[in-house]
Formats: sequence, structure tokens, C-alpha cells
Amino acid sequence: MAQLPSKDQILAWIADNPTATAKRDIARAFGIKGAARIDLKRVLKELEAEGHLEKRGKTYRDPDRLPPVSVLQVLAPDDQGDLFAKPLEWQGEGPAPRILYAGRATDPAIGEGDRILARLQEVRGEDHHYIARLIRRIGTNPRKVLGVFRKGAEGGRIIPISKGTDKEWQVRADDTHGAKEGELVEGELIGPKGRMGLPRARVTDRLGDPGAPRAVSLIAIHEHGIPDAFPDGVMAEADAAKPAGLAGREDLRDLPLITIDPSDARDRDDACHAHPDDDPKNPGGHVIWVAIADVAHYVRPGSALDGEARRRGNSTYFPDRVVPMLPDRLSGDLCSLHEGVPRACVAVRMVINADGAKLSHTFHRGLMKSAAALSYEQAQAGMDGTEGAPDAQLVTHVIAPLYAAYGALKAARARRQPLELDLPERQIVLDENGKVTSVAFRDRLDAHKLIEEFMVLANVAAAETLIKKRTPLLFRVHEEPNPDKLEALRETAQASGFTLAKGQVMHTRALNQLLAQAEGSDFDELINISTLRSMQQAYYNAENFGHFGLALQAYAHFTSPIRRYADLIVHRALIAAHGWGKDGLSEEEIERLDDTAKHISDTERRSMVAERDTSDRYLAAYLSDRVGSTFAGRISGIARFGVFVKLAETGADGLLPMRSLGREYFHFDAQSQTLMGSDSGLLISVGDKVVVKLAEAVPVTGGLVLELVEHAGQGTVRPGRGRRAGPPPRRKAGQAKIAKQKLRKRR
Repeated sequence: MAQLPSKDQILAWIADNPTATAKRDIARAFGIKGAARIDLKRVLKELEAEGHLEKRGKTYRDPDRLPPVSVLQVLAPDDQGDLFAKPLEWQGEGPAPRILYAGRATDPAIGEGDRILARLQEVRGEDHHYIARLIRRIGTNPRKVLGVFRKGAEGGRIIPISKGTDKEWQVRADDTHGAKEGELVEGELIGPKGRMGLPRARVTDRLGDPGAPRAVSLIAIHEHGIPDAFPDGVMAEADAAKPAGLAGREDLRDLPLITIDPSDARDRDDACHAHPDDDPKNPGGHVIWVAIADVAHYVRPGSALDGEARRRGNSTYFPDRVVPMLPDRLSGDLCSLHEGVPRACVAVRMVINADGAKLSHTFHRGLMKSAAALSYEQAQAGMDGTEGAPDAQLVTHVIAPLYAAYGALKAARARRQPLELDLPERQIVLDENGKVTSVAFRDRLDAHKLIEEFMVLANVAAAETLIKKRTPLLFRVHEEPNPDKLEALRETAQASGFTLAKGQVMHTRALNQLLAQAEGSDFDELINISTLRSMQQAYYNAENFGHFGLALQAYAHFTSPIRRYADLIVHRALIAAHGWGKDGLSEEEIERLDDTAKHISDTERRSMVAERDTSDRYLAAYLSDRVGSTFAGRISGIARFGVFVKLAETGADGLLPMRSLGREYFHFDAQSQTLMGSDSGLLISVGDKVVVKLAEAVPVTGGLVLELVEHAGQGTVRPGRGRRAGPPPRRKAGQAKIAKQKLRKRR
């Protein structure tokens, strides 16, 4: 083991290497590994406490030196016409060092007061301490805008496509980039307000007809900044990849693993197999294999493929296209477990008893060959003996054992009591031109549940193995609900005639009891939605805080490395833990696990919002031909400006503006999520049944505007032109309490 460097040696290294001052850089420079890193961390903390070093993020620097890249403010020219700048983040003792700005002929004009990001070079023997070279002017990274171009006499305007904004941007005639009337364009802000009081922008990209069916997902891609084009270097790496061979792998090609996916699956990264356990000590037990595409073999740490996969974080799925995390050469070919083709995999063999409890598991790096590629419907037809069933031999020897193992896992799930939300998945069906032909709710088959249970078990096994081997990883974390949100759920339950048990610690079992009370009632959907809203959002973390929703102590994503970067990290961790090769988790990756977790949690949320916005736009387009029609629905949310309604037929969400509720004033109670009419006493609350008329459908924004026709059996509502003008009338004391009592009585 290398000897720990002295403090003077560390300070000298940092002075000579200002661009490589992270702890891992210092450790690598002095050959420090393993437990000695803890001693190095202690020495760095001492230097920091003594004032010799300053920690910025994960890097250390001399506080009396400027970092090699700094933010500067340009000063007025001196009497020789030279420009100097002052550092804005000087932390050292004494006056700030003098910095000469050395512009190049290609640099934009820089003047007094400008803030710039600059690369610094230290100089000696001059009347200044550093020379600064421009990287970019701060604040000039143009802000992107997306909207519809409307021509005008002197250019035109960009009209936003986002719901909830009415801002427009003025475009001069020479900044239109040839955009045509009504065309979807991307632009960038270029200056202060123009003559009409609007901010100015220039068109940078023309994206075509915003009403075209296949423009819907394109809008979301641009609006949310989802990378949708692979750099040349990434494509070159993917194209150069070759199929993995058997060297260094277990031969699993004779194991009849099969894939079960949606009928329109774009990739197949998981396969499974099960058979009865022949161990006499485990009567009625099962052996389950789950094999996952070995993406880590092709996407190596530090490669261009890896950098791009991390940047994207995950694949994003739209009704008409997918924006993949990996190029198609990998996601659709080498890492897709096609039927009858040898493919590299990481597999886990799990043994469960007759009650579904996992007794043991082992991981294997192998080469497999899928025996069949089935859809969920085909697998279910095989068990049900209905039309579309696969070959009888496959049903008897492969599919039936899978369902037998699933039967045992169902018993284990019933004991564990994960959260049992019943929220049907909406499916938007498109024709070959991208136009919506129907909106339906997907059937929930036992085949879906079987694959889910197998994948959950494999993910648990991955987390347990890496914890046992003390290998860093990324956990999938789902924390307990916020107490305030639980209390709001409890009030909703009570107002609906149900109870949610109180206790110091909330368990999923109590929530499932509430869901069971509401099942089949008029408030079934309301309680399911309200329960979902009370949950925290799941995320990735290098520390384990458990998974509340699944009622699991440790959980990691292992089963989808084609489409989730988190799973690729877990695969690399398993490779490192088992010593399977040099493509495991690297020291650099371990150092930045926290950053990776935060980044991919953000990209996951970005994709979720983009997918939701796209669905909203498709639904608005689908319903645009039915403006004026009436629909049954249920109130899903209440705000000061109006009421949100979920339509029963399509699951689309629309807004009832306050003006459509009538002429009277409505009091908004945020705590009970109700509106009460000042004159009629009409009480409107979440979960109420309504009949509404579709007044407006705007496909480009996804917005639906509704008018109230009938409310919760109160009869037809006469639409008003707006709320009564003037301040609200005074209410008697305790009015909010009375409103809640009325609500409970009505329930």
C-alpha cells in the first residue's frame, strides 16, 4: 500500500494540477487505494479546517488561488485600453488577484460590467496575476422557446403551445427563418421587448405542422429538452459492437427461457423460466430463472455510449415512437433477447418454497437463447386454452410451470401486503398515419402480474446480494407518505364514509384495507387516486431507505438495463461483486453515485411529464371532433380558479372554469378541497359525479375546457356568465365546519 503523502505534498500537487483536485484524483496520483482513502479524507479535512484548502463540491483548492475556470466581472478599460476583470468568488485573504482579459479576434465584444466565464492562466513577473480567455458571456446562453408561428406585417409572433401560459414572442422579418403561418417552430430569445411590448425571439428551427398527428410527441421532445439524436461518436461505437461469445460465460442456451412482453414491444430485455424444485427438502417448491440482457458488456464505463446513456437516464415512450437510451444496434438487436438467437445475459436463479418465500438465489453471467417470444395475450391464452394460444408443448412444459410458480408468489405477496392500487392503464391506439383511432383501458391479465412478481423478486435478489457483498449500488427508494398528506387522505376517506386506521407508523396493510372498503363503491376511483396522491415519489439513491409501496426493506432496479441507467449501474455492481470482468462498476462511478442518482431521478421525472403531456395532446385531438358533446365524469381536483374533471370514457382531464359553475360566488376551502355556493349552498368536492359539456379542445396544448351540465344528482345546472361581481358575502361563524358536516351527511 502506498504511503500517505504529507500535507505539503498534497498542497504542492493541488497547486500544480488545478484541474484535477477531486479526492479520487489525489488518491490516484499518490496510489492510495482501499481503506487508505479514509486516511486521505481525514488529512484533506484537516487541511480544510486549517484554512489551506477550500472544498467546492467534490474538489479541493488553495483558497489563495483562483480555480482554472472562474466567473469574472469585466472592469472599465485602463488608460492603455486594456480590459481587466475581478473574480466574483474570491475567498482568499487580502485583495483579489488582478486578471487581464485577453480577447481573441473571434470573441464577441466584451465591455465594462459584463459577467463572463473564463479559463485562467497564472502568470508571474507581471503587474497582473492571471490571463483570462473567454469561454462564454454569462446570461447569453439563449433561452429556447417552442410555439406556433403567426405571420404579421413586420415578421410575426411565436404563440406558446404549453398549457397555462399566454406569453407571446415577437419575431422580426429577418429573424423568421422562412417560417410559414401556423408552423411549429423552435426559437431563442434575443433581446428586450420590442415595439409591441413583447419579448423578442428569432426562429431557429422549423418543425412542421403542429396539427400533424406525429408532431404531438415531437412537441414534447423539444419542449422538455429530451435528447433525441445520438452523436456520431456514440453511433460509431454502437455500430462497431459485435455479438458476445461464450468465453467467460455459463452456457444457458439449453434452458427454455422465454420472453413475455406487450404485443407492440420495441425491445425485449428480460426472459424467464420456472420448474418444480426436485430437492426433497423443499416439497412443492419452485426454481425460477430470470435472465436480463447483459448491456454492461457493450456499454463500458467511460465510453461515448456510457456518457450518452447517462445523459439520457432512461428511454422515453410515446404512443407513436420511443426515444431510446441506447442506439437501435444495441436496444433493438444485440441487447434484445430475440427468439432463437444467442444473447449475452446476467441471470439470477431463485429457489422459493410452496408458500412463495425465497429460500436462496445465485447470479450467473451467461449466454442464453430464447425459446419463444410471446405477448401477454398469447401467454394468457396458453393458460386459458383460448384462441391464440401457443404450441401445446410450450404451454405444458414452459408456460404452465411459470404460472405454478406465480401461484406460490401470490401467496407471498398476500402476506407482504404491498400497496394494491387499482388504476387502469390507458392505451391510446393510433392508425398508420399517427391519428388516434380509439382510447381504451388495458386489460390486466395474470400474465402481467406474473412477470411483475418475477421481476420484483429478481430486483430484491440483486439488492440483497450487493448489500451482502458490500458493493455500492443505486437503490430504488420509496419513502413513507408525508403525515400531512396522510391526514388529507384520512379526511377524504371519512367524508366518503370509510375509515383509515391511525397509528404511529403507517403500513401498506392499512391503506389496502381502505382500498378494499371502497372497492365497487361510487368512491372506488376517488379513493385510489387520493391514495396515490398521498404517496411520495420514488427515486434513486446510493443509500437504502426501503420501498414503502412494495413493502420491501431493500430494492434495486436490475431488470431493464436497456431502458434505465440505474439498472446498468446495478449490473456493473454485480459484475464487480462477482469478479466477472473489467466492465464492472469503476472507482469513478462509485465516487459520483450520488450525482448519478440525482440526475437519473430528474430524467425519469422529465420523461414522465413529457409522456403525460403527449397523452393529453393526443386525447385533445381525439376529442376535438366532439366539441359540444356531453360526458360523464368525476371531479378529480379543486382549485381557486376552477374544478378538474376526469372523463369516464377516455380518462382525459379537463377544466371547469369557475365562471361555468354559475353566477353565485363560490367559497374555496383548501383544507377540505371543496367549493360552496354562497347563495345555493351547493357543495362541490373531489369525487363528485358530474355531467359536463366539452366546450373547447386544443390539441396543440392538450387543454380541454368544460361546462357543467349536471352535478352529483343535484339536477341540471344553468350555466352562468361568471361569478357575481364584488366581494364575497359574509359567512356565519363555523361555516367551514358546517360545510364539512353537510359533506359527511351527503356521503
